[in-house]
Amino acid sequence: MIEPCEDDSVTPPDRRARAVVLIAEELSPATVEALGPDFEIRHCDGADRGALLAALPEVDAVLVRSATKIDAEALGVAKRLRVVARAGVGLDNVDVRAATQAGVMVVNAPTSNIVSAAELAVALMLAAARHVSPAHAALRNGEWKRARYTGIELYEKTVGVVGLGRIGVLVAQRLAAFGMNVIAYDPYVQAGRAAQVGVRLVDLDTLLAESDFMSVHLPKTPETIGLIGADQLALARPGLVLVNAARGGIVDEAALYDALKNGQIAAAGLDVFAVEPCTDSPLFELENVVATPHLGASTEEAQEKAGISVARSVRLALAGELVPDAVNVQGGVIAEEVRPGIPLTEKLGRIFTGVAGEVAQQIDVEVRGEITENDVKVLELAALKGVFTDVIEDAVSYVNAPLLAAERGTAVRLVTESESPDHRNLITIRGTLADGSQVSVSGTLVGINQRERLVEVNGYDIDLEPTEHLAFFAYHDRPGMVGTVGQILGDAGVNIAGMQVSRNAKGGEALVALSVDTAIPAEVLADIESAMSAHSARTIDLV
Repeated sequence: MIEPCEDDSVTPPDRRARAVVLIAEELSPATVEALGPDFEIRHCDGADRGALLAALPEVDAVLVRSATKIDAEALGVAKRLRVVARAGVGLDNVDVRAATQAGVMVVNAPTSNIVSAAELAVALMLAAARHVSPAHAALRNGEWKRARYTGIELYEKTVGVVGLGRIGVLVAQRLAAFGMNVIAYDPYVQAGRAAQVGVRLVDLDTLLAESDFMSVHLPKTPETIGLIGADQLALARPGLVLVNAARGGIVDEAALYDALKNGQIAAAGLDVFAVEPCTDSPLFELENVVATPHLGASTEEAQEKAGISVARSVRLALAGELVPDAVNVQGGVIAEEVRPGIPLTEKLGRIFTGVAGEVAQQIDVEVRGEITENDVKVLELAALKGVFTDVIEDAVSYVNAPLLAAERGTAVRLVTESESPDHRNLITIRGTLADGSQVSVSGTLVGINQRERLVEVNGYDIDLEPTEHLAFFAYHDRPGMVGTVGQILGDAGVNIAGMQVSRNAKGGEALVALSVDTAIPAEVLADIESAMSAHSARTIDLV
């Protein structure tokens, strides 16, 4: 049990000369060892809000796991705080935006669990293929049913890996060692990159048709929720064994249940679910399902790696050095004039990728106006972080984003110009796609409160707040289209918060840009696209 705040260290006369590191949750002894002797180490039960808030004013760094909430309130009292370290991958309990605004670095351990997650995916695949779970249950019930639980080998079978990020690559490498033929679907990975790891890229329909086994390793985004539903499962090779150890909701659970019941899918291994915790699902009633309660990162090694990783990051951060696992800033001073542009630029990156629908081959991050009197390199990193946040499974940081771009063959350039004719400051992300077409999005900050505004998309002038839920429809200008969009969304119960219509000429090409209060369901998006005969229809959820 973690005691209320206490001081682990001997108190030397020059105590305040040493940085204070607060460990707010139970971490491995190796974490403290990795911090070394240069800091004053304190402990606190981070789940005790009062104890946490009382401890934070005097600390320079805080180490947490998932139970300690570092939000705007906590950051507000932590006047000395320079770094928040999350010993794990997720950052749901850390307000990264508030930390960035406060100039506090946030670090995590993005690669600490990738081996554990990959190994669990392989374990689920083997367990599903060999009926380990029902055979074990039968044996415990005194039943010896060898014939009933005859399984299948992985050797010389085809496995389709959906999502070729770091975990997907590790799974592909391990399954190749089983003598499997590995194919993959990932619209954001170049074929050359896949070939480097011995994987052939295919589209999703081909993967389903050719695969004997399938393992999902995609991030959960609006585009991937329900990606594998009834229509996709109907395309699967009969007897497919499906594994999802990535994120719940990517595989439609109701559709999977039906496919398992009718034999279209032979077996499934699941570690994640659309709603968690999940203790009651029709899937659990099926003998051909093996399920675990989101154990991907639950190994001693992963937990220890996470603690050691963030301890090292804290040492680097407090020494003022480059921190590879920083998720918001690399370290060093960021000008006050630049800080408000960081979250805006990251949003622009996410909007850019959402509008493009693919990773660009060339990206220019253009910064114009008075802001260029300062070092704006961090805005290039923010743009890249946004560009890749929704397209890969890996955690994206301000440090690894350039590496992700290089891995995917994307050339990146920062362009600055002191003149900005229409806005005091303007940030534009402009990119060239594989077919030679260009995509651009621009944003600015307005007023005393520095409110974020989206002011341009693909050459169309707009003025829209980049809220959590956005949509863009490109179409041929003609009467009735705005009403059509409103009618369909109204019928679906989706409320429009803001709308902008822009066109290049009367009767020419036009763009409708929307902010809405809730996410637009895929079927509603398809209805609007069809009704408008839209050239493109995109939704982007910045949540």
